[in-house]
Amino acid sequence: MPLPILNLPPITPRVQKNTSGRQMIFDDQRKKFVTLTAEEWVRQHFVSFLLNQQGVPAALLQNEVGVDVNGVSRRCDTVIFSPQTGDPLVIVEYKAPGISITQEVFLQIQSYNAMLRADYLIVSNGMRHFCCHIDYEANKITFLPEIPKWEEINPKK
Repeated sequence: MPLPILNLPPITPRVQKNTSGRQMIFDDQRKKFVTLTAEEWVRQHFVSFLLNQQGVPAALLQNEVGVDVNGVSRRCDTVIFSPQTGDPLVIVEYKAPGISITQEVFLQIQSYNAMLRADYLIVSNGMRHFCCHIDYEANKITFLPEIPKWEEINPKK
């Protein structure tokens, strides 16, 4: 599979073929090789961006986080947790570069957030990235012009 150049900083991934010839990429967060799909390519780039450019501590970022949505077991692509409380601060949903980011994608991430109540939701297809901040007290959602740095996501109290 030819891997597209994304609108994210480049990475130097560990890629190999498994015994059946399937391309695999190493996920540092999960500490294992996973199937290299177009969506996984976006995840690995975006996680690298969050850690290396935005300053998110690796220990607070987790990939493939299970969540129960109306009795159905689902998985959030990436969740960043609060170091103070352990609660979710950010949920990230990835799509393959050829997939448009539509209202349906936002409904998907919002269904996860109905259970997790994170302060930030991010959606990326590797080419376009959208981030919104949720103010639960004011019942207001604000779309941000860029992905916030860690200090903005988790200001020191």
